[in-house]
Order: sequence, then C-alpha cells, then structure tokens
Amino acid sequence: MRIALFATCLADAMFPQAAVATVRLLERLGHEVVFPEKQTCCGQMHVNTGYLDEATALVRHHADVFEQAGCEAVVAPSGSCVGSVRHQHSMVARRAGDERLAARAEAVAARTYELSELLVDVLGVRDVGAYYPHRVTYHPTCHSLRMLRVGEKPLELLRHVRGLTLVELPDAESCCGFGGTFALKNADTSTAMLADKMAHVIDSGAEICSAGDSSCLMHIGGGLSRIRSGVRTVHLAEILASTDDAVAGAR
Repeated sequence: MRIALFATCLADAMFPQAAVATVRLLERLGHEVVFPEKQTCCGQMHVNTGYLDEATALVRHHADVFEQAGCEAVVAPSGSCVGSVRHQHSMVARRAGDERLAARAEAVAARTYELSELLVDVLGVRDVGAYYPHRVTYHPTCHSLRMLRVGEKPLELLRHVRGLTLVELPDAESCCGFGGTFALKNADTSTAMLADKMAHVIDSGAEICSAGDSSCLMHIGGGLSRIRSGVRTVHLAEILASTDDAVAGAR
C-alpha cells in the first residue's frame, strides 16, 4: 500500500522520532511511505481557540496536499490531529460557505488514520514483529479514546510485542490535563489532573508510559521528569518500530 505520512506540527518541531518510527515501521511491513513536503499545520489549534476563519485556508491547503499525494491512505502518529481532520475540517469549510471544500475535506478524512487504526483496521496487522524488553503502561489519550474511538487497538498491538510486559494503568481513561491551551488557561486544574495521572503511572510499576499523542506524552513526561520518577515516556510508534537489532544497537 502507498501511504502518505501526515507528520503533524509537534512531530516536525519537537518529536520527530515519532514520525520517523512510523515510517520505519510501515516500511518494515512492506508498504511505501511518502512524505508530502508542502504539508503544514492542519489548523486544529486555530479551531480549538476560536480562529475558524484563519483555519479555512489551512483546511484547503491540507486537502490540496494530501489529494496531490495520490495515496490510498494517510497516517499520523497523533489521534488529536487525525481527530481534527475527521471532525473539524468539513465543519470549518461549511461554516465558510464552501461546500466543495467540505466534500474534498471529507474525502481526505475518510482515508486518514491514526497509526493503530491503520495497522489493525486497514492493514489487518496485530503482530508487527517488534521487540521491546520493558514494563510498559499505556495512556489512552482523550482524542483517540473519545473522538476516534480506537478502543483496544493500541493495547492489542502492545500485547504482541516480544519482551514487553504490559501493565494496567489505574484510572486509565482520565485525561492527563494537557488539552492544548487548556493547560495554559486553566493551569491549576491542569496541574491537579497531571498529578493524578503521574501518581497512577508510578503506581503501575511501569518503566515506560506510552501513548499515541506526543502532546500528552510531553505533558506527562515533563511532570515525571520534574519529580525524578525514573519513568520515561515513549510514543507507541517508537515501541512498535523497535526490533532486536534496534535494541542491541542502543546498548
């Protein structure tokens, strides 16, 4: 399958390892991955903060870029950004009175997937041949859990990783408190939510906290680092891309 990588702003600017791991994993599984270089922000942060007019141009650009890529599927290592493409883009276009753009946005959205969705639902893969000898707990991010409803797919993938011990995260479905600008506008509430999430991660006894969104991992990881918990955060794509050779090379 020919797949276009929608890297997302956060991966491009701060966490490129998640995007690189996504490509490495899919190519190992025998698929062609292309990176449309003209891609930009999908406009989620504009929509979420009320700048819908400004988001319209970004929606149009996103449709242009991924139509021209000519791929059967688009994948992103982010439930949040995929959620925006699926649930915000056509709404933004219709609000601007552009029904043609709304239809184009819906067509792109229909073949856009979060990584675990693509692997399980489209490619029919649960065992990706990964090896990751660590105790791992998984945080289901709000957009992947509630907007995309990926359900057990990330956990199914992790259960098939050789060497990995998957441990349950207490109160897993609770938000970590990030929520983009929510963490800035409601800092006290966000900090309290983060404290609860960190306590649950530590109580799980895991070495690694994983998730499908770098934004949530940034929030959780920052907190765990500040209290010197010893627990690291690693994107789901990085775990699934790991192999015996990769682990040996890191030693």
